Amino acid sequence: MSPKSSKSAARQERRSVKTRARNDEPLLRLVQETDAIRREPVKAREGLVKPLNDAQRAYDAAMRSSDIVFGIGPAGTGKTWLSIMRAAEAYKAKLITKIVLTRPAVEAGETLGFLPGELDEKFEPYIRPVRDALEEAFGSTHLEYLLKKGAIEARPLAYLRGSTIKDAWLIADEMQNATVTQFKMLLSRVGEGAKFIINGDPDQCDLKGGSGLLDAVSRLQSIDEVGTVRFTRADIVRSGLCQKVVAAYESPSDFRYNADNDENNLEGVKRFINAGSES
Repeated sequence: MSPKSSKSAARQERRSVKTRARNDEPLLRLVQETDAIRREPVKAREGLVKPLNDAQRAYDAAMRSSDIVFGIGPAGTGKTWLSIMRAAEAYKAKLITKIVLTRPAVEAGETLGFLPGELDEKFEPYIRPVRDALEEAFGSTHLEYLLKKGAIEARPLAYLRGSTIKDAWLIADEMQNATVTQFKMLLSRVGEGAKFIINGDPDQCDLKGGSGLLDAVSRLQSIDEVGTVRFTRADIVRSGLCQKVVAAYESPSDFRYNADNDENNLEGVKRFINAGSES
């Protein structure tokens, strides 16, 4: 390529870059504004945290009286949120020195190895729902301080091996995705002054093999220090629509709507889910 052609190509590339920058400017501005909104500090909630229904009251009582608590049931029942609030209260009252957060690194068949970044960055998507509740409990600024201090620690389940958890609350979420072997490892980490809150929904298991959640409940049910609370879709507090969605997925998979079975007064959401599923 001649020098003139080279210079011409360079000028054309610079023009293209400028044009793309101008065209992308609205999108970049939107992204920046969205990031600014996301970084808006959250203030800690004020006032007492009260259970919203009988299942949450039973769960709350179990957390106060038992050292290991299983919260079993569908999404939206407030298991994670309420356990985070009670752990925060225990920390603020200086009853514990640390809050440990964990969950299996399994989400719909993916593992930590498929995500970019260092361990903290890889684990961030798995603790995001818990982090939101922690921000509500402590406020964004104080939460960042506690994370840097190590008073609140997030660890993948596998990285708890060899540890002893003491003078702390451990909240293990999405535990339907833990195996029997992983449960044995986790439950044997409990030390003096520790409380383990283990939440999960057996109907949302992403493991190819069997889940260890109900196995653990069965093995430990006769131990006095262990409590189990079961939630149903009637206990969902997230929203009425969330309750309907869960109900739809709990329906028989071979259900099909037709005019003849309308005598059962089936809910509209079930008819909508199954509309057009047959040719």
